[in-house]
Formats: sequence, C-alpha cells, structure tokens
Amino acid sequence: MLLPFNRRLAVSAALLAVVAGVAPATAAHAAPAGPAGTAQAGPPAPDLRALERALRNTTAAGAPGAMARFSGPGGTRTKAVGVRDRTTGAAMDPAARFRIGSVSKTFTSVVLLQLVAERKIGLDTSVNGHLPGLLPDDRITVRHLLTHRSGLADYTNVMFARTVPGFEAVRNRVFAYQDLVELSLAEPRTTRPGAAYAYSNTNFVVLGMLIEKATGRNVAAEYERRVIKPLALKNTSYVHPGTTIRGAHARGYLHPDEAGAPLVDSTEQTVSWAQSAGAVISSQADLNTFTSALLGGKLLPKPMLDAMTAATATDSTSTRFYGLGLRRYDLSCGTSVYGHTGTVQGFYTYAFSTRDGRRSLAAMANTSNRGEANTALGGTLEAAFCGTGATKPAKGAARGFAAAPADVDLPEHHAR
Repeated sequence: MLLPFNRRLAVSAALLAVVAGVAPATAAHAAPAGPAGTAQAGPPAPDLRALERALRNTTAAGAPGAMARFSGPGGTRTKAVGVRDRTTGAAMDPAARFRIGSVSKTFTSVVLLQLVAERKIGLDTSVNGHLPGLLPDDRITVRHLLTHRSGLADYTNVMFARTVPGFEAVRNRVFAYQDLVELSLAEPRTTRPGAAYAYSNTNFVVLGMLIEKATGRNVAAEYERRVIKPLALKNTSYVHPGTTIRGAHARGYLHPDEAGAPLVDSTEQTVSWAQSAGAVISSQADLNTFTSALLGGKLLPKPMLDAMTAATATDSTSTRFYGLGLRRYDLSCGTSVYGHTGTVQGFYTYAFSTRDGRRSLAAMANTSNRGEANTALGGTLEAAFCGTGATKPAKGAARGFAAAPADVDLPEHHAR
C-alpha cells in the first residue's frame, strides 16, 4: 500500500540534502515582479475569447476538433470547437476521453519519484545497478533517463520515419519493453550520458522497466495504486495492450506525410510502441486534477517535487525547460507553467499548471503530424494563464515550439 503522505514526507526528509546536492542549480523558478519591481496583482482571469480563437486556429490548421478546460480559484471554464468524430459529425465534447501521449511521462515520473522517496530506487545510481546488463554504459543514471540526458537513441525516429506506414506496421503489435530497448540500442547514441538534452521515448520505456522491477507489479497497477485511485481519476486508464477507449471519447486522425492525402483514423491501437512513454488515456478534467495535485504537493514529498520542477534549458535561447519528466514554459506575462505536452497518432495534448497548482489547463486537438495545429493549440497556454492583458506571444508555446526538435514528442513530417 502507498505510504501515507506524512510518512512519505518523513522518509524523504533524509533525502533532501542528497537531492539538493545533485539537482540542477535552477531549483525553483519564480515569476518576475511587476513593473519597477513591484509585486504583481492577483493572477489574471483566462481570456476566453483568446482561448476560443486558439482552438479555432487549431481547426483551421487541420484538426477536426479541439477543446480546452481551465480550472482555477474562479471556477472552471471549457471551450470546444469542431467535431470529435468525422463520420457521425458529433461535436467535440469537453468531457470526452482521449489518448494523452507523452503526458503519460509525467505519470511515470510521479511513480518513479515515489519509489525514490521510498528508497526503492536511487535517483543518481546507475540504471544497470537496478537492471544488470540492460544498457551498454554504466554511467547512465536514473536521473539521466528522467531528464532525457542518457544519450539513448529514440527508436521512434526510425519506426515512424514514414508516418502512416510506420503507424500501420505497429498499430496492433504488442512489444515487450526489451524489444523497444533493443530497437534503440541498434541506433547510435546521441550524446555521452549527462552531456546534453536529447528527447527520447527510450528513456521512459526503461523507467517503466525500473518501476516493474522495484515493485514486482506492472506499470498499470502502479499507476492505478499511486495516482489514479488516490486522485479519483475516473476517466483515466492504462489499457495496454487493449485498443479500445471506453465510454465517450474523441476519435483521433493522423495526417499522412503526402499533401492532400486523406486523414487516417488512428483511434484504435495498442500503443505498445510507447507503453510507459505514452499509452495513458484520460480526460481534460482528470488532467486538470492530476497536474494541480502534483504541483500542489499532493503526490510527492517536497524534496521530490522540488527536484522534479528544477528545470534546465533544453535549447540555446532558454525558452524551453525540462525537469524530471516535467516541462516548463515561461509565458509573456511572467507566469511559469509546468506539465507536459503529448503526441500520439491522432492526438495533441497540453496539460499544465502553475507552480502552486492553483490554476490548470488541459487542451487537446484530435489530430497529429500537423505541426501548425500543434503550434496553434499551444496558444491556449497564453490565453489561459496570462488573460486579456497579454500582448506578446508565449515563449516556447505560441511561437512554433512544436516544430523545434527540443520539444517534439514524436517525429513530425512536413507534407510533401
């Protein structure tokens, strides 16, 4: 059984000095003060017109539908445009379930960091110390996996070099974790361990293996026990290798690489090619609850949450940051938001909260392999968290970060 939160705090207190000693120097990002150094007023209300405009920009860029849900002290606001099912014409439904892609990585990170707090896994120990002989370099640590600094190649680059044929080849396949690791090890490593950020799904496949080794249970059981049940996430599930999204859900549509080719309905698939890197199903309300609870300190003891949010730059312009399975974006109004983006065939997702967990946004478009749509959907962050006073585009969110290699969850290909 998961340790009571106060006991986990006590267990992890002894780890504080260790974590603080090895975490990156940018341990906590504070929003800047207002003009002339004065303290800022209370947080702005979301700009609902701008939020809807971002969603309409997303459908104009090729998504059949898009939606967003903002929750904060002032209540909940939802917007939805377009359709969730192109065949029936059913309108996009803010309560619909969908595949969240790499937002799953934050679920995996939470479980892993709980195990670190319980001293079942060492954050700065060699992965091979837990999984002997798995990786070709003993210098690769658990922290390197969580921060995408292991140098392990992302096997999806080859797997989806051709978007639709690659997807159809794996749509119904069931992989073992070891299969995916071997696909990665067949490719050259990108960097030496710890040298640089290089996003790789392989890292979170290995983290899934670590979770199962440390607990003796599968990842699905640990998600359920440690995150889904404690937060009462009634619309969140991990059904691998099942292919069905139960209940009311949005259908996902994959853009082929060839210009003008018809969209491919990619809703049903095993997502076995991703597993602990991207196979969770959820809803906007559940994602709001999850990111709010995480940033609000309800899932991890403070030392672990501080380590998780200690984000370092992933690009030369310092507009994008990554912590331990957690992205950070700094918006034009001075607000920093934490969470993750998600891409899986047919779905783009954003799930972010402020550092105190009091304001949260979840947004989804039911398409993928369409960078313009992903970029447009990113505009929901600025609209939600900066409100009507925002005059500048969001750093990393509204200025085309979807096309930047540092923030790509899956390979994207321009129509040709």
